[in-house]
Amino acid sequence: MTEETALAAIAHPEKISEIARHVESILRLLGLDLADPNIAETPERVAKMYLELFRGLDEGAEPKVTLFPNDERYAAMVIEKDIPFYSMCSHHLVPFYGHAHMAYIPNDKIIGLSKMPRIVDFYAQRPQLQERLTEQVAGFLSEKLTPQGVMVVIEARHLCVEMRGIKKPGALTVTSAIRGIFYNRPVREEFLDLLNRRG
Repeated sequence: MTEETALAAIAHPEKISEIARHVESILRLLGLDLADPNIAETPERVAKMYLELFRGLDEGAEPKVTLFPNDERYAAMVIEKDIPFYSMCSHHLVPFYGHAHMAYIPNDKIIGLSKMPRIVDFYAQRPQLQERLTEQVAGFLSEKLTPQGVMVVIEARHLCVEMRGIKKPGALTVTSAIRGIFYNRPVREEFLDLLNRRG
């Protein structure tokens, strides 16, 4: 059990019990033997997992971002790329996962670099759409920093595409969100060029 799962179980015992009851009903409808030692505790495990995976829904879970004055008057691009994330598709409740890439050009404030992945995690930890996730991350950065501009690109694989339906393993979905100065093509292309440089 992870630390997050243990905390969820302590903080929300009534939710654990209620979710587990519904999961048990689903397993019974599927014809599974709940006396099987491999299945017996599955409802509670699933309930705890859901509270961990969806902790971005908790009240007060929004990340506390550390902002600093831009005393150096830095006016070029700040990029954090290849931020791994995991989320759950709101259509089928199966995982999608990949990497987020974020850039902004500051005005008066800069953000602590460790906070950028936390912003991605906060919005990823809920039933989600990749398009909405991309817009939410860009909107959060734009609102908190009031920068010259923000751009977010997310690349992800969706198990609802790979495991079911069309069944296309390896298909990659790419989404982007733009604010401010990134609507200018040269600025946008600079970010994409830096994004494509690996190693």
